[in-house]
Amino acid sequence: VQLQASGGGLVQAGGSLRLSCVASGSISSRGMGWYRQASGNERELVASITSAGSTNYAVSVKGRFAISRNNAKNTVNLQMNSLKPEDTAVYYCAPTTPWGAALLRYDYWGQGTQVTVSS
Repeated sequence: VQLQASGGGLVQAGGSLRLSCVASGSISSRGMGWYRQASGNERELVASITSAGSTNYAVSVKGRFAISRNNAKNTVNLQMNSLKPEDTAVYYCAPTTPWGAALLRYDYWGQGTQVTVSS
């Protein structure tokens, strides 16, 4: 299954963006997540959603980001509010473990979508 992330852009601090991920096939049975990688940093999982719809968030984004999924459309979205300059990163849509933790290894990251938050 190929995953295509979109929706990034340049936004001022305090603004909002909505990222979308479209899968080429069914992802209904998989945990899915949004990861991000800022320049010079390791990639981190910021939000995840299990196949049953349970969500989990990194402490840094909790209360500001919301992940959702539509299994009928094979999509996973990330609503990002109250954006901060430190949210600037390339955001990737990718699978997680069934319980929503980051995969230890994943080789199909794609290009991701750039989010830049100006102060």
